[in-house]
Amino acid sequence: MGSAEPRREPARIALVGDLDPAVTAHRAIPLALERARRDARLSLAWDWVGTRTLDRADVATALAGYDGVWCVPASRYASTAGALAAIGFARRGGRPFLGTCGGFQHALLEYARSEWGLERAAHAELDPTAEDPLVAPLACSLVEVTGTVRLVPGSRLASIYASEQPEQPAVEGYHCRFGLSPAHSHRLGSGPLRIAATDEAGEVRAVELDGHPFFVATLFQPERAALAGRAHPLVAAFARAAANRRYS
Repeated sequence: MGSAEPRREPARIALVGDLDPAVTAHRAIPLALERARRDARLSLAWDWVGTRTLDRADVATALAGYDGVWCVPASRYASTAGALAAIGFARRGGRPFLGTCGGFQHALLEYARSEWGLERAAHAELDPTAEDPLVAPLACSLVEVTGTVRLVPGSRLASIYASEQPEQPAVEGYHCRFGLSPAHSHRLGSGPLRIAATDEAGEVRAVELDGHPFFVATLFQPERAALAGRAHPLVAAFARAAANRRYS
């Protein structure tokens, strides 16, 4: 009788944020990952990692054992610095990254400060008096709103949706009051960070980073599909990217 094949260590995902069971997205994310794990037969595990913990620690050490980073909704975060450090770690280190809602906003903030030379790039929720915030109040609040998302042809995000939802319009749910200021959207016209999706009015609703194994951030919340018992192609793609990093 041959020996049993050794059990593989699961790919690990850091859920960067400040866990609050009252937040709908925080209840949805484990369900979404469980669905992705089951459907794709992945060996996958996840941990909540508080932003204040990352503020006090060496981020490269704290996140070294993780194969993916998901910066989750519900900002203000306890530590903006901790959230930005985690995003920068994933971006520079080639770790699969997903940011949703607050994670989208802070991914823009981290990139603007690090790569666009906007050292004082501001988030209006954190600094209401900022004269020219990068992340500004939306013209129309998207709290508990659903809407059609227009995927940019040729983007990674478009290919993700096409692989699992061919010829179906993307309709997504939001719970958000802040997004990329239209005054700064031109910065996504060139360079590696680019627009991956807009709403029907042309406002930016998702970005992705070219040349990175997997770096996608959305203002909408794909995790909410799990609350209706549905898999979401973006969560599935992120989970696979984390697993591929572990086993490649």
